[in-house]
Amino acid sequence: MEKQEPSSRRIERAAGRANLLLEWESIGNDLSVKLTGGASHVGAVGVGIFDSTSGRASSSVVTVPGHREDGLALQGARELSEASRSTTVFIAGIHVDDITKREIEEIVSVAEGMIEELSGILREG
Repeated sequence: MEKQEPSSRRIERAAGRANLLLEWESIGNDLSVKLTGGASHVGAVGVGIFDSTSGRASSSVVTVPGHREDGLALQGARELSEASRSTTVFIAGIHVDDITKREIEEIVSVAEGMIEELSGILREG
């Protein structure tokens, strides 16, 4: 039986000079998620795989050379795969010119909160 996934949706949050956008949509029983902000691009792609036997998810990531979104893509893919109990693709691309360490920390914190929020939505649905 095909499970019901949320239709295409989005969460938007401000994080310093960046406006972050988390968008998701169902692909059959699976999930596609995109996190962008500032100058949007593809910096890293994570894939989360849910194991129904253990009830846990694992993830892998591919990062574009010179980009640092791998942590968010890896975490997002794993957490959202577990929440949705499905295979999840997580694309991350955030760029802010002349970004400071403090701004990076703020963006990561806000992005992690957005991932948690989506995780809750998926667990309810």
